[in-house]
Amino acid sequence: MPHKFALLVIDAQKCYTDKSSELYCPDCRGTISRINSIVKAFEKKHLPVFYIRHIHKKNGSDLGRMFDYMGEAAADFNFKEGSAEIGYDKGLYLPKARIEVRKNRYSSFVGTGLDAKLRKLHVDTVAITGFMTNFCCESAARDAHDLDYFVDFVIDATGTPGTQTMNEKQVRKAVADFMGLGFARVKSTKEFLRLA
Repeated sequence: MPHKFALLVIDAQKCYTDKSSELYCPDCRGTISRINSIVKAFEKKHLPVFYIRHIHKKNGSDLGRMFDYMGEAAADFNFKEGSAEIGYDKGLYLPKARIEVRKNRYSSFVGTGLDAKLRKLHVDTVAITGFMTNFCCESAARDAHDLDYFVDFVIDATGTPGTQTMNEKQVRKAVADFMGLGFARVKSTKEFLRLA
């Protein structure tokens, strides 16, 4: 039986693509371009595309445990409602038929109703794209797997600023290794577009 795909475009927001942001991702322009090519392929096939954005209330009342490990830096948290950084990247393609989801946790599945929306559309396979590779994208992939979806992780259509010890390329490689061990089929954009 053929799979019913849905595309998740996770946090393709200015917080990751504005050069002045502390979370700027060096390959963001390439990442956005690859996301756009996948979105257009899904649009052409009339497959559902979910645009997921991370947004917190201005007063921080919905932060939960999000920034526990950042110390005092958590007082000035990112993704505040009404800020410029929560907007979609200016180069992101936005199809009219997109389905929008708002989240306030790393995973797109926590507290968003995304699972119910996917099931209503009879989706059994999700493709993961967006930002950040090693936080929100990885968290969504792991949760999707545990909810019994097939998962395609399009590694070069995810972006990250890296870590203190790893650059974007190294993080992508590490996440690809972890995901490929049992959570997802890891593909490049070119490989995925041949598959989907």
